Parts: sequence; structure tokens; C-alpha cells
Amino acid sequence: MLTTYLPLVLMILFGFGVAFIFLLLSEWMGSRRVTREKITTYESGMIPFRTARERFSVKFYLIAMSFIVFDIEIVFIYPWALTFTELGLASFLAMIIFIIVLFAGFYYELKKGGLQWD
Repeated sequence: MLTTYLPLVLMILFGFGVAFIFLLLSEWMGSRRVTREKITTYESGMIPFRTARERFSVKFYLIAMSFIVFDIEIVFIYPWALTFTELGLASFLAMIIFIIVLFAGFYYELKKGGLQWD
């Protein structure tokens, strides 16, 4: 029984081995020149104009969490929609409750002003 897992274990060990070897090679063979560009803050290719230790607005985090919640919603709704005809009425009612709870949260966020960009 355990012999059926042997190729998987070997593949995982091989992957970790190659990753470890590449890390060592990059450490040994990489350049060590420290320049001003290498130690500055990276801002998506733009020239940084403030420090990286600056505080962000709470609205930034609200929008980020909304994005994650709606992405997770799609992760749940897409497979459900593909198998909608085979799942029956119970799954339809569960998805309706899920969507109602989701839109209640979205309505709350709209009322609190979490999506206003000013």
C-alpha cells in the first residue's frame, strides 16, 4: 500500500532538493553590490516619494477585504452554477441564503461609506 505513494514522495523530495540547490547557488554566485536603487522602497515600478512606514486609511483595508470576499463568493458560486441542475432544491436554497448574507454585508459597507473614494 505504501509503495503506491513512493513516486509522490520522491517527486516532493526532488522538488525540495532542486529548490534548495538553486537557493544555495544563487547565494554563492550572486552579486553583492549594494546600490541606492536596491535598498529603496519598491512601489510597483514607480519612484517612491514617501516612506514605507506610513499609515494607511481604514477604507483601504475595507476595500481590500471586500475584494477578497467577492472573490471567495465567485469561488463558491461558480462550481455551484455548473452543477445546478444535479444538486436539487436544498442547494438552491443554501445558495440563496449565502447570497442574501453576502448582499447584506455589501449593503452595510455601502451605508458605512466603505466604497467612497474621496
